[in-house]
Amino acid sequence: MQANSLKQKLSDGKFTCGSWVSLCSPLGAEVMGMVGFDWLLIDMEHGSGDLQTLIHQLQGIAAAGDTVPIVRVPWNDPVVIKRVLDAGAMGVMVPGVRTVAEAEQAIAATRFAPEGIRGVAANTRAARFGLDGEFLATANGQIALFLQIENREAVDNIDPILDLPGIDVAFIGPNDLSSDMGHRGNAAHPDVQAAIAIVEQAANARNIPLGTVSRNWEGAAAMVDKGYRAMSIMGDIPLMLQAAQSGVSNFRKHPRVAGK
Repeated sequence: MQANSLKQKLSDGKFTCGSWVSLCSPLGAEVMGMVGFDWLLIDMEHGSGDLQTLIHQLQGIAAAGDTVPIVRVPWNDPVVIKRVLDAGAMGVMVPGVRTVAEAEQAIAATRFAPEGIRGVAANTRAARFGLDGEFLATANGQIALFLQIENREAVDNIDPILDLPGIDVAFIGPNDLSSDMGHRGNAAHPDVQAAIAIVEQAANARNIPLGTVSRNWEGAAAMVDKGYRAMSIMGDIPLMLQAAQSGVSNFRKHPRVAGK
């Protein structure tokens, strides 16, 4: 199995950046894979893609270069995780984890027995359709697990959750966390920030990389000193939307256009 450069970078203490990929377009994924992101997050939780669109996006990213494809699965479901990994994802982001038992399930779903419960098949895309004779022996060590912390219950359980081996990134979801805490749309609320600080402290104490989303690279840069080593600095939909809005707005402001 191809070595997971993202896992190695995180293990080495390096800072990594990624982007959300939500357009379900293989060409869009290929373009985003060409510019040097350490990882790209294909969103199957809120994105509208299915397994076939996922495979096409994975092929696009693979054709572009060395960017590691991570997939946010719709839910903490071992069957879905299995199929996503068989399709060739190099890691998964698991949303909505609340308890130690749920975290254990997510970890187990990414690993073959005896370390986990992932079903075995030798002719999948991940195994190069059977041509990779080392796949079963190496796969467990190459899958990256991003565990999303996005509710108050997870914050309350953060110490025993992060004591579990096998979590590569503790990824804070500020939007869902603020909503779960009764402050929907206000991640800056002091209560939400206090909860985030609890997660930051727990992760840093265990040298587990933190991750979260940022609207731009400037915001991500401000998080580096707090231990964030897996930052999403943009998304394909906001990027396209902002560029389109800016282009239309600037055209409308041209004196001759505005004068008519």
